[in-house]
Amino acid sequence: MGKKSVIAEANEIRLASELIRLGARLQLLEAETGLSRERLLKLYKEIRGESPPKGMLPFSTDWFLTWQPNIHASLFIEIHRYLVENTALTGIHAIAKAYRLYREHLAVHGLDEVLSLTRAWTLVRYFDADMLRTVPCTRCGGQFVVHTHDLYDGFVCGCCQPPSRAGKTRKAKEEALAC
Repeated sequence: MGKKSVIAEANEIRLASELIRLGARLQLLEAETGLSRERLLKLYKEIRGESPPKGMLPFSTDWFLTWQPNIHASLFIEIHRYLVENTALTGIHAIAKAYRLYREHLAVHGLDEVLSLTRAWTLVRYFDADMLRTVPCTRCGGQFVVHTHDLYDGFVCGCCQPPSRAGKTRKAKEEALAC
């Protein structure tokens, strides 16, 4: 067994710390770093002050195609695509940077975060596996996430044609009554 470089290990810890602060789940950390599960658990507890959430990771492409998640997924994937094509960032570093930019965009516009880092990571994996792709909206020209092998002639996005119940959540009703 070869010796592990102290610098390489420090870089792994720095990456894991950054991902934990962005909300990464333990499975993502295990897949993207070379740190042991025990080390990641300790690091997670030290940074977040609690144990990581349990449960399965998202596994269906369908979540990304529902109205609001589709808009957020489409925004994120275009940011990610731009970074990969125009910078030296790749892999988890590109995902983390794109996710930070996605969150900054939401903060500037006062929008709620819909896409978690783990879902963003999963989304990129679905694109890499050719399970999802983007197509342009025929009205606004924006690129939106769709299933790869479905037909999309005349595609209209959820921004241009929101579903009839869009924005009619309990939270929206409460906010309207508070005004």
